Amino acid sequence: MIANVAQPAGATDEPWAHADLREWIERADALGHLRRVQGADWDLEIGGLTELVCHRVKQPRCLLFDAIPGYPPGWRVLTNIFVTPALAAMTLGLPPTLTPAELVQAWRARSRRLQLTPVREVAGGPLFENVYRGGDVDLTRFPTPRWHEQDGGRYLGTGDMVVTRDPDSGQINVGTYRMMVQDRAQLGLYISPGHHGRLHRDKYFARGEPMPVAAAFGMDPLLYTAGGLGLPITTNEYEWVGAVRGEAVEVVRGPVTGLPIPAHAEIAVEGFVHPDRFQAEGPFGEFTGYYASAVREEPYLQVEALYHRHDPIILGSPPMRPPADYYYVRITLLEALIWDALEAAGVPDVRGVVHLPAAGYGMLVIAIRQRYAGHARQAAMVASQSSGAAYLGRYVVVVDDDIDPSSVDDVLWALWTRSDPAESVDLVRDCWSTPLDPRIPPEKRARREFTNSRLIIDATRPFHWRDQFPPAVGASAVLQAQLRQKWGDGLLD
Repeated sequence: MIANVAQPAGATDEPWAHADLREWIERADALGHLRRVQGADWDLEIGGLTELVCHRVKQPRCLLFDAIPGYPPGWRVLTNIFVTPALAAMTLGLPPTLTPAELVQAWRARSRRLQLTPVREVAGGPLFENVYRGGDVDLTRFPTPRWHEQDGGRYLGTGDMVVTRDPDSGQINVGTYRMMVQDRAQLGLYISPGHHGRLHRDKYFARGEPMPVAAAFGMDPLLYTAGGLGLPITTNEYEWVGAVRGEAVEVVRGPVTGLPIPAHAEIAVEGFVHPDRFQAEGPFGEFTGYYASAVREEPYLQVEALYHRHDPIILGSPPMRPPADYYYVRITLLEALIWDALEAAGVPDVRGVVHLPAAGYGMLVIAIRQRYAGHARQAAMVASQSSGAAYLGRYVVVVDDDIDPSSVDDVLWALWTRSDPAESVDLVRDCWSTPLDPRIPPEKRARREFTNSRLIIDATRPFHWRDQFPPAVGASAVLQAQLRQKWGDGLLD
């Protein structure tokens, strides 16, 4: 049974911010969740080790790669930044001892008290220790990994942040989009339809104008988190990060574009994406675990200025088969958004909201205590189209509150015994998907129809005869607690 979890002791709104990636690394090291790796090659070894540690190691760690062959010592790559709940909690300013379920509830409690905090513009920062303009720009100077064996090139932009501005409203957006090194001064920039950066790009292109872009490739991981979260279009991600940190993000106005760039970033570029300039981009192994998008012509960023700190650190977050390295932080935030949306829609007695790890965004499980006929369908329908679940969802399963929604075994048992295919399933068509969805058929892809369907499964006891449903076998929650108290030392640990 999943009950509401109170905010844990130690979760406070006191300033705790780490100003940059280097302070974050120090804190991860102090937690014992960082491992240094010497001598791994940029070509597949860094990416392969990142994947193996994320998926195949019992106690995964954040990885800091140094002494990369062919590059100066101290030019590093950091990966697996959110591979444990403790690292996710640390980044969000919460106690690192929380379980995943507690982390969601603690974040929900904390997020309600956040107040957007405007940036603090400064004249300079460590980012400008090395400055290159025009013909001196050389993106190949960094140990950018080739992450996956079938990737079409080296991707500097994985754990990145891309800054754009709406040409109509002036609203700033920070997004996380993949960026492939095309040449010394050219970066591929793929933005999936529907994302805020793509909306900005479409407006500029409709006017026949280039879009100014600033991008950073090593910064406080909270900025990367904000870029991938999909905040409301009216929310400035910098201000959200300032709210979570408890202090304003220091930014520098880019000399080329005028866009705000983190003053403490490791590496950043400025330039323009032109509406009439395209290059082949991809393929790239994506977060679905597939090469769903092939090589195709995409706009690219013509870099006019490059900045980096001494001994720069690339923040790498290569997409991979779920659960990926960012699972604990991104899913925590999405589950909190979905739970809040359910409550805002008046859905009562929600007891758990969980994305099953191996399914990524694709399988959402909601636990409720049933109160009325239609309660389960209501919860599923609201959740499936909420901001935290609408993008590339697939299945929504609703279970009773005696089922642990984080347990695959529990969920499958409920599916088998409490649902019936003829009565318990609903289909919703033409929902928001993406070109990265591997299940979009070729004919729809050719028409650029990037939608999918959602299957709603009611795996609760049928409401109208739930009192006649056979009782479940197994020790009750009360008996389990008694047994753990008496026999837990050794036998039940």
